[in-house]
Amino acid sequence: MKKLTAAFAVGLSAILSTAAFAADPVSFDYPVYKDYIPPYIPPVDEGLKGSFYLRGSVAGNAGWAWEANHPDTGDVFSITSLGWGYSAGIGAGWESGDGWRVDVTGDYLANNGMIADVAGVDHELELRSTIVLANAYYDFGLGGQGLTAAGGMFGYVGASVGAAFNESRVSDGAWGPRGSNTSLAAAGMAGVGYDFGALVADLGYRGLYIHQIANANSTPRYTVDNALFHEVRATMRYRF
Repeated sequence: MKKLTAAFAVGLSAILSTAAFAADPVSFDYPVYKDYIPPYIPPVDEGLKGSFYLRGSVAGNAGWAWEANHPDTGDVFSITSLGWGYSAGIGAGWESGDGWRVDVTGDYLANNGMIADVAGVDHELELRSTIVLANAYYDFGLGGQGLTAAGGMFGYVGASVGAAFNESRVSDGAWGPRGSNTSLAAAGMAGVGYDFGALVADLGYRGLYIHQIANANSTPRYTVDNALFHEVRATMRYRF
């Protein structure tokens, strides 16, 4: 009888405890919930930051001008053939983080084969030039991504101004003496690229304008005015 009474008491106690728990569910006011602090999750940074960078470029080029001039005689001769060559250069710059960037570049440019018809005789120009330019660009995201810290495809446009330090000579079957001059230079650029983060690669077009190529050591001396070099240019940038 005592065992039966004890069992009945235990069962009744369990039923009452369950009912009490159902009537008073766990509340967030209990200390274990009051003291809980969720972990801090920083917001995702989707914007570029301003940064300095170094850059290097290589390019192939085709050079052209309308005519060659002999200032001493007043003669003007038509350019009949493009010149072909290459360039390579380095630079340093800074990007603002909102699409704008600026840099200074120095390129070594070589071009051979631009030909002028001088009284039925081909005169070929050999040009070696150091091009120093101050450049400004605007980058814009492609594919609806915008410019983000995660990188991705982008396009760009740019413009430059600076100087060309030229050295040239002409062959009419035999090479004449070299001469040098300094000239205004300017450029316009456009292209596409991919932002890997620390590294950025792009491939683009640069139209390089050299106001005058001149050789005062030649007899007669000559000038090639308003020369334009069309370049396909590959560039790598490294951000700090």
